[in-house]
Amino acid sequence: MLAGALLAAGALVLSGCDSPSGETEGEATEFDFTGKDVGAMEDYGVGDTFSATEPVEFGLFYRDHPNYPLDEDWLMLQELEANQNVTFDFVSAPLSEWDQRKSLVIGAGDAPDIISVTYPGQEVSFVSGGAILPASDFVQYMPNFMDKVEKWDMEADLDQLRQEDGKFYLFPGFREEPRAEYSFAVRSDIWEELGLSLEPETFDEFREQLRTVKEAYPDLYPMTDRWSANGPLEGTLTFVAPNFGTQAGWGFGEGLTHKDGEFEYTGATDEYRDLVEFYASLVEEGLLDPEAVTQDDDQAIQKFASGQALSIGTNDQEIVRYRTTVEELGTDAEMAMIRVPAGPAGDNFQYGQRLISGFMLSSEVAESENFLALLQFLDWLYYSDEGLEFAKWGVEGETYTKDDSGKRTLNENITAMGLNAGAPENLQADYGFSNGVWTLAHGSTLELDRSMLRDETLEFLDKMSTKEVLELPPPAPLSEVEREQVSLYQSALKDHVWQNTAQFILGQRSLDEWDAYVAELEGLNMGAYIDIVNEARQRYEENNN
Repeated sequence: MLAGALLAAGALVLSGCDSPSGETEGEATEFDFTGKDVGAMEDYGVGDTFSATEPVEFGLFYRDHPNYPLDEDWLMLQELEANQNVTFDFVSAPLSEWDQRKSLVIGAGDAPDIISVTYPGQEVSFVSGGAILPASDFVQYMPNFMDKVEKWDMEADLDQLRQEDGKFYLFPGFREEPRAEYSFAVRSDIWEELGLSLEPETFDEFREQLRTVKEAYPDLYPMTDRWSANGPLEGTLTFVAPNFGTQAGWGFGEGLTHKDGEFEYTGATDEYRDLVEFYASLVEEGLLDPEAVTQDDDQAIQKFASGQALSIGTNDQEIVRYRTTVEELGTDAEMAMIRVPAGPAGDNFQYGQRLISGFMLSSEVAESENFLALLQFLDWLYYSDEGLEFAKWGVEGETYTKDDSGKRTLNENITAMGLNAGAPENLQADYGFSNGVWTLAHGSTLELDRSMLRDETLEFLDKMSTKEVLELPPPAPLSEVEREQVSLYQSALKDHVWQNTAQFILGQRSLDEWDAYVAELEGLNMGAYIDIVNEARQRYEENNN
């Protein structure tokens, strides 16, 4: 799912729809809730617990995760009915078919009130048909949403969601601060044996470390990698690329880099070339397993866990999986996540990480007698500190305890997110909490976001917190006609970039041919694509400033 999120993040500037006639672009007008406020609280604001004044039922398009299949007897649902006076009419689709089923249901006009688990950018295809509600017209009635936008200075982030009419159509999840999740896992026992630091300052230093490992273990690969099922090293290039001043992998998005006031095509930039050249050097020197560019994840994990390779891309959850595989194989190995080094462009972290998975609302909910109650309930559950804590941790005294300092402790009989491993009950599967349908960011505030993380992960986050978060690019939403035009260009351009990225890295194509490769991108309408985007950027700026 993270891959989808990162891919979508790059698509934000390429969204658009026709501006409704008679409305000022981006302006939210007062809505008349007469006859549409049944069940709503008369006085509801920040810090208030939502409770409908009479029982209400909301339609919910629910993403059914195989790790915690829907159970309508979950404690979470019982609590929402008892305390918020809210029940759901579920329409469910499995995770494996989620995006396809979502498109079919919305396209057929059969979407329930709430359409869950939608990442930024995924809402774009549903805007022009009028099937989803313009969120920006109604967040003014959601006090916790507005409070966090103001406190956390989220306006620039929300601008990334705006369409050509100046509105946004997704209710996103918020993070108070971006959270680093990905880096390299290295065999810490080998690194310590060779006197190597687990915090290499630069990628040049990291490469020197890999050379040292290769010299000591010439029959092994110092590095293998994964996340190459749909393109070369997509996961790893995502977190490496900002340090080279570019975007790549899952973060490549629609291939747009903003520089000196203009957009340019990412795959043709000098910075992208620097990134590719670095990885090509690893393969050329025998430091990176060449199969990493194409192998599946299971192959990569087996190589690392068995000791055939001594480092690999990871995140804070996958390193636990690696350790489990090591135990299963009986390998004598220790591992750790290193801090992502700095690169030639600086010590950077990717932009756009504070908006995460959110939800859409069917446009038909605006006609519901419970419309205002729905907005209030969603505001409490997804954006209030109380609602976020409830959705993540459950019920104090039943699923967790809290001490005087505010620290939460999961009950010993319950496991979640690696806590209390081996406990007989699961917070997600048995109780319904920490469910991606209801916890948009697994904790919106910095404290709640980190509250279930292992000490190892918290140490990694502290080390990564000194990186510079790159600035968001300006919005450049396209009209419907423009979007149809560029869609003809995007796929061919990206396919060519992916193909040649792999060839350059593997040495199948010499980097001396870079200029020829850029000319090939020009032949695939790169210039026309960038011209359209820059015209859209300028138009948006003129209309909204």
